[in-house]
Amino acid sequence: MGDKKMGRPTDNPKPYRMAVKYDEECKQILEAYCEQENTNKMEAARRGIKKLKDDLRK
Repeated sequence: MGDKKMGRPTDNPKPYRMAVKYDEECKQILEAYCEQENTNKMEAARRGIKKLKDDLRK
């Protein structure tokens, strides 16, 4: 067989990876958000990044 990894098919692949250090305040906000929205930390981070789109200068 080939070397290609097998995973769940997706219409939105996520090939990029990022490691982030954050402080206690960010940790508490992130955990509270994840609990409230019933999501994981990575999805919460993606949502936060997308909220920056409106702040981009055209």
